[in-house]
Amino acid sequence: MNNPHELISLGKISATHGIRGHLKLYSYSGNIESLQCSETVFLKGKSGLLKEVGLKTVAAHAGGFILALDGFTDIEEVQPFVGNELCLKRSQLPEPAEDEYYWRDLIGLTVVTDKGVVLGPIADIFETGSSDIYVVRGNNKEYLIPAIADVISVIDIPGRRMIITPLDGLLEL
Repeated sequence: MNNPHELISLGKISATHGIRGHLKLYSYSGNIESLQCSETVFLKGKSGLLKEVGLKTVAAHAGGFILALDGFTDIEEVQPFVGNELCLKRSQLPEPAEDEYYWRDLIGLTVVTDKGVVLGPIADIFETGSSDIYVVRGNNKEYLIPAIADVISVIDIPGRRMIITPLDGLLEL
């Protein structure tokens, strides 16, 4: 079972924006809804130090987001937050719909073919225009697995595995 207090990183503060203490956020998911519903966020510094702050506003901007934090109105006050990760508690996130998963839950799953061949763990995920791509590293190889119904047969979060039915030639690339 997932810990409701577990922190999930949503993105990274990439820069300040203007002189009134706004911040640019590079979002890992591009999903603004979770942030819009949150009253507080956690900023995680490079040292791992966490700071809980109120979230005043969030708006989409140039492929990312612009944030205003409660109590911060000047560029000098927010400059130290550049480079921090922005996190929410898992309990602040909506439950994913059926057959939807948070990337955080998929990273580390062991990928196995429907023939029983272990390919390795999901090491990374990236978005493309049509579907996500799971980066699987194992057996001294890297596999790029498209997150499409024709390929993904079973996602077993409690069992920490994913079973795939590779398309012809997929594993030879």
